[in-house]
Amino acid sequence: MKGSTFKRCGCRDTTTGRRLGRSCPDLRRPGGGWSRNHGQWHWQIEIPARNDGTRRTLRHGPYPTQTDADTTLDRIRAALAVPDPTDPHATTKTGDLIETAVKTGAPVPTPDQIRRTLHLDITPTELPTMADYLTDWLAGRKNIKKGTLRSYEGHIRLYLIPHLGHLRIDRLRPGHIDAMYEAITERNTTITTLRASRNPAKRDQVKNQRVVGPRTMHVIHATLRKALNDAMRRHRYLDINPALLIELPRARPPKPTIWTDQRIRTWRDTGKTPSPVMIWTPEHTGRFLDHTHDAGDRLYALYHLITFTGLRRGEACGLHWDDLDLDLDAKTLTVRWQLVQHGWATTIDTPKTTDSEATIALDTETITVLRTHRARHHRERLAAGTTWTKTGLVFTTPTGGRLHPADVTDHFHHLATQAGLPPIRLHDLRHGAATMGLAAGIHMKIISNRLRHSSPHFTATFYGAVLPELSHAAAEATAAIVPRRGGTARPA
Repeated sequence: MKGSTFKRCGCRDTTTGRRLGRSCPDLRRPGGGWSRNHGQWHWQIEIPARNDGTRRTLRHGPYPTQTDADTTLDRIRAALAVPDPTDPHATTKTGDLIETAVKTGAPVPTPDQIRRTLHLDITPTELPTMADYLTDWLAGRKNIKKGTLRSYEGHIRLYLIPHLGHLRIDRLRPGHIDAMYEAITERNTTITTLRASRNPAKRDQVKNQRVVGPRTMHVIHATLRKALNDAMRRHRYLDINPALLIELPRARPPKPTIWTDQRIRTWRDTGKTPSPVMIWTPEHTGRFLDHTHDAGDRLYALYHLITFTGLRRGEACGLHWDDLDLDLDAKTLTVRWQLVQHGWATTIDTPKTTDSEATIALDTETITVLRTHRARHHRERLAAGTTWTKTGLVFTTPTGGRLHPADVTDHFHHLATQAGLPPIRLHDLRHGAATMGLAAGIHMKIISNRLRHSSPHFTATFYGAVLPELSHAAAEATAAIVPRRGGTARPA
């Protein structure tokens, strides 16, 4: 099965009119070598017999040069070297693949394609398209959170299938993925331009359409990378994951920014906030809690708890009485559950990661607030009578049902506006808990553990320079290190 290259031409016998083929005398030079100027290059090779035992010799040409013919022949030799020669099924199937490619004009299968086909016992033409694979892959996700599944579904439906779905999975290349992100970026530009138009009809063209930011692109890419990893490791559809070869711009999270007096004046004049993540000063936070308490608001304890423990909204709404120890020495709460919102529907679920499950110490005032809330909760239960819903939750509707997270957020914004405070998100109370802890001199690792961050480094990077008190303290400490004659700098 070594094969060979040869020349043949279209010359005909002057007597019979038959083609001379390889027997034309002009194909050879006097010394026996091939003529440089006459004939065209071909190759031939015998490949494994068919299932019925018949031999098959493949010939193909013409090629411009002998090198071109040898290149194709080398590809066939490499493919034939893959199967175990003692396995007739594998060798015959390899021969079938090569014969089909040659006869149809398709590229000769690579060794990797041969290995994958023999492993799967399917031909390359039977491999799924990206649309089919991603649809089946999503349907097979059984052991992931509903929120993650919803995220996967959105990425596949809105981006991956529209841009990549037509490609057969083994033909997906990094260039196709790059082109998808370029198209998304161009669409972002179109949305931004049309939104800024003075023409209402143009603005209506992009109504309810969202710009895909850098962080979202990274999340989309994570979905694609996971799906292709499974295609490579579980199904052997791929030998390498092309998504691993893509470099996206870094998605830098917005830095928390404190509401200083100057920023508040600018916000009142322009209506614009300096950053997507804004944090109240301790004075602002105190004003909000005092207003909520004095108003007798039934969710005061919930907002107080988030402020001083840094619980996420879903964790606070999903807190059960069984997770609290208010009367024994522990004085703690344990994060075991979260109230998750899928669309508008809600469900109780475990935290997304094991790092989020933790026990958090409670300060004396927070314990008092929660005990007062427990007494109020008991009065509401008695008042509701048979209409009371037993959920075991700490924070509920007046009849014991689950709070809806969106309602909790809307109510928070309403209270903040009543208190005359600049706007922040409810989640920013969590950021405030971190920065107030740092300002109080609490060790970074303790704050990191309390907020259940992945590492103290993240805590330091995200919050380290937020409050002016922290920056001023760092400046004073740095200046104090350098000894000066007389203790202070002399006037110029």
